[in-house]
Amino acid sequence: MDEFKNKDLKKVLLDRCASMDIPLVGVASVDRWKSPPFLPWVSKEFHPQFIYLEAKSVIVIGLPISLPVLETSPSIYYRELYTTVNMLLDQYTYRLANFLNDNGKASIFVPRDGYGSIQVLVENPIAFFSHRHVALLAGLGTFGVNNMILTSGYGPRVRFGSILSSADLPPDHILETQLCNYCMRCVKMC
Repeated sequence: MDEFKNKDLKKVLLDRCASMDIPLVGVASVDRWKSPPFLPWVSKEFHPQFIYLEAKSVIVIGLPISLPVLETSPSIYYRELYTTVNMLLDQYTYRLANFLNDNGKASIFVPRDGYGSIQVLVENPIAFFSHRHVALLAGLGTFGVNNMILTSGYGPRVRFGSILSSADLPPDHILETQLCNYCMRCVKMC
């Protein structure tokens, strides 16, 4: 991969994601965690470079949750879709990290849920890594009043997975337009 410049590597990576039918992909530099866009922010021990010392870039992918299935929730259909999307996120981020590793850019994938089990989450409701914050820093969306990432194409119906990489990829621009209009519909529905 040494023959690629970082800009070319990003294009190869984006093309690979397109061939895998991954609709949302963004890149954030680890430097973006040093100057958070709002407070409170993610604690230092949850920053990418503290999890993986060689990290220079974080690649985040997003897979949509289809609205017709979501509208059946709670249901077996929604549970199965959620499980399927989570498995795909782990598989895709694993494959992309391996692609980068095979081409000389040390990378690790971050599992989509950063906790061991529901019981662990109940006892300590925090994951060790926030894919939502990466999505914000990689320009895929903005936080809504419901504390979910809102995307322009799928609203809040997206699950994310991330890759920490030693590749120094050009970062995407952070969205400057707030996608949440504070209609409070999400709060009412919850």
